[in-house]
Amino acid sequence: MEKPFILHMLTTAKNLSPFDVNMAMDAGWISAVPYINVEPSEVRGLVQDAIFSRSLKGLKRTGIFIGGRETKQAMDMLKIAKNAMVPPFEVSVFADPSGAFTTAAGMVAAVEKELADKFSTTFAGKNVLALGGTGPVGQAAAVIAAQAGANVRIIGRQLDRAERTAELCSQEFGDGKITVTAGADSDKAEFIETADVVFATGAAGIELLSAELIARAPQLKVAADVNAVPPAGIAGVDAFDSGKAIAGSISGAVGIGALAIGNIKYQAQSRLLKRMLETDTPLYLHFEHAFEVAREFVKESR
Repeated sequence: MEKPFILHMLTTAKNLSPFDVNMAMDAGWISAVPYINVEPSEVRGLVQDAIFSRSLKGLKRTGIFIGGRETKQAMDMLKIAKNAMVPPFEVSVFADPSGAFTTAAGMVAAVEKELADKFSTTFAGKNVLALGGTGPVGQAAAVIAAQAGANVRIIGRQLDRAERTAELCSQEFGDGKITVTAGADSDKAEFIETADVVFATGAAGIELLSAELIARAPQLKVAADVNAVPPAGIAGVDAFDSGKAIAGSISGAVGIGALAIGNIKYQAQSRLLKRMLETDTPLYLHFEHAFEVAREFVKESR
């Protein structure tokens, strides 16, 4: 009898995300086993219990998913999991805390498409504002966009926190190869005057970019909002919008709403979960890989 596909799902939170469980089962994993309140120090032991309890053939039907709520913690746990492997006893691991990596990937891929289709350009050299960018989605989106050549500024209510987050993105997640800067929310009226792209990645139900600021943005091209809860994070952008002109924009900017982004996010997460099932070589997946598959999906959908 063939051994079942088992995905061991680790989270530092008190509950595992039902969204992630549904995604795993729909992607073909037969069993999704939750491990809650996991401390990073426990990851090594859990991984080695998983890899040494099955034959090499069985390991091809075994995977590990890392959830939680913090970007750095998830990336650290991914590294711990990788270092805990004892080849040939090795399985694939996928980190996606709070769905932030696949959400960020979907947003950046959607914006990249609109830049190309509506403005015949790319992220290279563009000024990007990540509003509410100190959270997991903002962090991942900032790094992805910066790696694509954009000048990214993370905007937060507290400047010191935004500065710490920007440094983390530049050095920890960007390996020192990118530079993400920071700014205070109180100064966004100044920053919007030179912004080409806006990511609204703050808490649900909070407007981060007003109609007044949109009207003061002379070179704004694309504004994307991951908030599906009214009021919208960006004034005039509906959750279903996908490249629709934003009313009141003096530059002809277009908007992308949360549900349009969510469709790409869904496809990215599903494809990575399926890739874990199909690979013969263990994979260690995070936001960069999510962006790769999000790009693939967007390209196929044109």
